[in-house]
Amino acid sequence: MASYMDMVTVLMCLFIVLYAMSSVDQDKYAALRNSLATGFGMESSQSADTAQGIVVPPELAGTEGLLTTSAGEELDSEQIQELANAEAQRLIALKDKIQGALAAEGYPQAAAYQIDRRGLSVRLVSAETFFVPNSAELTGKAERIVRAIGPVLVDAGMQIAVEGFADVRQPVDPYPTNWELSASRATGVLRVLVEDSGVDAAKISSVGYGDARPVHGSQKLQLNRRVDIVVLSNQREEIREKLPELTG
Repeated sequence: MASYMDMVTVLMCLFIVLYAMSSVDQDKYAALRNSLATGFGMESSQSADTAQGIVVPPELAGTEGLLTTSAGEELDSEQIQELANAEAQRLIALKDKIQGALAAEGYPQAAAYQIDRRGLSVRLVSAETFFVPNSAELTGKAERIVRAIGPVLVDAGMQIAVEGFADVRQPVDPYPTNWELSASRATGVLRVLVEDSGVDAAKISSVGYGDARPVHGSQKLQLNRRVDIVVLSNQREEIREKLPELTG
């Protein structure tokens, strides 16, 4: 009796397997077969991405010049150039909007601009100082300039870094060094952008560089008491590194 039942069980399993094979997706079955064969070293004509269970066609295996994004898409050099061109145009358009907002408020010379691999830097430098010595408090003019820029940054919706700087003279109380002074200046601008203009607090940060990165010599100390607002590009490195040559 036991042998008969075993035979019935085996036959039932056979019929189930035959039925399953009759309705299998042939493309998926072929991909599975090739993937297994490659994994066991039985086929050398195709390469397999074993992490994803995907067979790479022979014509794409070992292709040079392809760059894989974090999402898994692949870009060739022509596509990267196209994306870099588009990003450069986006940053130039943003610069023009900021300049237009400043001009509308009567401050067309209040900022200098630079586009590099980080994105767009808006340098608040003019013939007048934005900060009095040993102070992180914005002058009235400086506040109006920051408020003019704010709505443009809100519409852009990009990540922003506010960078503060100081001149070479050492501060006195309450700032022990220029590091604290420059960081306070950056934070002051950040607060105006967030609290007055409505910039998303999750998309903005501040940092102080002390007197380590001057843009002018000792004859123009007031121009080193400044803040840079950097609108950060969200493109990958291979795209961002082309921005200076496209906007220089």
